[in-house]
This record gives sequence, C-alpha cells and structure tokens, in this order.
Amino acid sequence: MLFNKTVIIGTGLVGGSLGLALKEKHLVTQITGLSRHQKNAGLARKSGAIDYVGSSLEVVKDADLIVLATPIEAIIDIALKIAKKIKKDCIVIDVGSTKGSVVSKISPLIPNFIGCHPLAGSERKGAANLQKGIFNNSICIITPNVKTNKKILGKVVLLWRKLGSRVVILAPEKHDRILAFTSHLPHAVAFSLIGCIPTQYLSLSSGGLKDSTRISASDANLWSEVFLSNQRNLLSSLSAFQAKLAVLKLALERKNKKLLVNILSAANKKREKLG
Repeated sequence: MLFNKTVIIGTGLVGGSLGLALKEKHLVTQITGLSRHQKNAGLARKSGAIDYVGSSLEVVKDADLIVLATPIEAIIDIALKIAKKIKKDCIVIDVGSTKGSVVSKISPLIPNFIGCHPLAGSERKGAANLQKGIFNNSICIITPNVKTNKKILGKVVLLWRKLGSRVVILAPEKHDRILAFTSHLPHAVAFSLIGCIPTQYLSLSSGGLKDSTRISASDANLWSEVFLSNQRNLLSSLSAFQAKLAVLKLALERKNKKLLVNILSAANKKREKLG
C-alpha cells in the first residue's frame, strides 16, 4: 500500500475511475468520496470506486492522500478550505486540466500539494460513466514547482506509474502553453464547428462530423472554466488556428489547387505523427 486513508473530492468520471484504479492496484487501504451531487457519490460507492461517502470536508483530517477531482474553480476553493484541516504530511493532488493558477494559489498554503493532469477521460461525465483501466497506457503530466519536496514528488510519480500511466514532468506554465494547443484548442474548435452548422443539416451528416465534434458533448460548465483559466494561452492557440484557416480560405478564393494540396498534404503528414 502506498497510502492508508484516501479522500477523493469529486467522484465523477475521472475521480471515480481513479478510485476504481487505486483499489484494483491495491495502492490504498480505504477511500472516502465526497461529491456535491450525492447521486454521484452513491453510484461511486455502489460501483466499488469508494468505500465510504463523506458528509463534509472534515473527513480530510486524518487522510494520507487527498485527490481534488472537481472543476478548476472548485479545486482552488476546496484546497483553501482544507489547508488548515489536513495533517502536516498529507499529500494533496489534483487532476485538473490547467495548472498555472492551481499550483500558484495552492502550493503556498499546502506544501505537499502537487499538480497532476492525467490525459484520460472522455466527453462523458458522472459516476455512471466510470471506466476501469482508464489510466492504462495513458500520459499523466505532473507539474511540480521549485519548492516541491523531491521525496513527495517521487511518491506521486510512483503512484501514477503503478496506475499504468507514463509520467511526464513539466513546469505548470509550460503545461498550460502546450495543452492550450493539444487539448483546449480542439475543444474550442469542436464547440464552434458544431455551433456553425444549421440544425436542419445535421440529419444528413456523415460519421466524419460525429468524429470531429465528439468532444463538443463535453460538460459546458467545466470547459468554460478550463478556457478562462488558460485564457492567454488559448487565445494564442486560437490565433494560430485562425491563421491556418485564413491560408486555406485564401487558397479557395484564388482557386489555387497546388496550395490546397500542399496544405492538406502537410496536415496528413503531421496527423501521422499521432499514431
């Protein structure tokens, strides 16, 4: 066992699936789950993702590991509330999609806090959609800062590796710059793409449209917080996308097939790098 008592705050898709994985790999002794939606917590317990349903933040007092698996604003808010309740040696991690504001606001108050971002999940949400093995062969980005205790960092790295993830260490700011392109931009494009298509045309769409817009089914409140928490970087990635789109539009306006082929071929080659 890596940890004895674990508390997962936010027992939705990622938090609940993490509970399943922690128990399956025998990494913790017991898990208490907390959720603002009691139905989620109840479903998580029924599925075996958690052992107990907590009734308040007081359950963190004797925890060895706390996982913050809520939307960004709630991660920060909850961390501030539990900072004086937890044990001195308690390790606190989050699983949020942005790291800059989370790490800068929480680390000064919780020395053993380490930002984490498992690149796993789906557009679905809630404990009804828990997935076994969701972290197997995935990437988990861990974002320590200059004050992070190396021993604590090593234990968190070990945790994610035992869960089946390949660990990548990045500075919080670099994480946010990269994810603005690889995750946040695709979501913004998917939301915009489905939004611009007339509703009456949808019945004549192909599988390509479903594939391209699958992630636009993601939770609107959660992703609005992600976008705003990484606003500067997302605006930069959107500008880069607009520039590429402008070149494509220009090639169409000029009926320049050679330029169109070059644009599409370059995209083909880059797409191959995704595997």
